[in-house]
Amino acid sequence: MKKDIHPEYHDILVVQTDGTEMKMRSTYGKEGDTLRLDIDTKTHPAWTGVHRVSDRGGQMAKFNKRFAGFGLKK
Repeated sequence: MKKDIHPEYHDILVVQTDGTEMKMRSTYGKEGDTLRLDIDTKTHPAWTGVHRVSDRGGQMAKFNKRFAGFGLKK
């Protein structure tokens, strides 16, 4: 194994969206840095089971809506 190619691991503080803090070992930043999460297991739909439906049709429906009547001559 090559020497001096592996990143240095150190302790950081991870703050979740609800303010919960935990110490982890990571290569992120420097020793003692804080990583604030925008999405975590308490807010992400994959873990909460709450999904917002934002589908308004497929690609063809969007295309047809956008270009409806384009190039038609009367």
